[in-house]
Amino acid sequence: MSTGLSAESLRGITNFVITAKSSSFTEAAEQLGITKSAVGKSVARLEERLGTRLFHRSTRKLSLTSDGEAYLTSCLSALEILDSAENTLSRRQENPAGTVRIDMPASFGRNLMMPVLIEMMTRYPALRLALTFNDRLIDPVEEGVDLVLRLGELQSTDELIARRLSRQRLILCASPAYLEQNGLPADMEDLKSHYCIMGYRRGAPLAWRLRKVGEREVKFISPTAHQISDGDAMIQACLAGVGIAQFPESMVNSHIAAGNLISVMADHAPIPVELNVIWPRTRHLIPRVRLIVDELLKKAGEGYFGSLR
Repeated sequence: MSTGLSAESLRGITNFVITAKSSSFTEAAEQLGITKSAVGKSVARLEERLGTRLFHRSTRKLSLTSDGEAYLTSCLSALEILDSAENTLSRRQENPAGTVRIDMPASFGRNLMMPVLIEMMTRYPALRLALTFNDRLIDPVEEGVDLVLRLGELQSTDELIARRLSRQRLILCASPAYLEQNGLPADMEDLKSHYCIMGYRRGAPLAWRLRKVGEREVKFISPTAHQISDGDAMIQACLAGVGIAQFPESMVNSHIAAGNLISVMADHAPIPVELNVIWPRTRHLIPRVRLIVDELLKKAGEGYFGSLR
């Protein structure tokens, strides 16, 4: 059996200790700020890794096995040592140390986030960033990620905390060459006859959101659209004149300013979507993660990510 402890293993130990102290998955879930099911699954994974049962379970109560009691004693001692070491290192704000795992949308992350993060890497050489770029939705609790950057409506926040960095206008746009060849669409009926480039997630295209002035918002999916799961690839296709696409403003403002893309159907712009920084709901946000959150919120207040309203 491997002796290396992953981030998930350490979370499992913490969840086990809280559960053992409270003798209840429900009470442990309330203290940890996660669901009862998530606590149960975490403890079950820990038991599987250790190859032993830590709790006697019944419909009325939860109690430790003899192995569970021995393991709790060892865990409490180890967590005290780890907590002391964490605080000693992380409170050195002039030189924060340790790894922060961040997941973000591909195009937004590369073009808008990387300059901020590179500056922090340079400023704090002992800080380590583990960065992933993708356009699929992930569960930071399950995947062991400290921070997630996401555009759009949050499906569930029971186990998450979110702070808004901006509100992004959604812009329909196309290249000058495409519009010269295919004409300028005026409404949704016109869009049906145009080539469209749509996002793609979980086996289906991502609908465009459109709202004509004075009317309710509707969703539009072109039955003949190109479907692309990567934001950068969508922009490349749009710049190449493949069709019309809808993007958050931060992804295309520079291309529009340079004349490489042209905004279309501005009178059908929907309500802006939120850009949020998200992290698992825990009792304490460790200082090195808080340092990055504070920097992002500072940039947001300066308007770096776009309007907050």
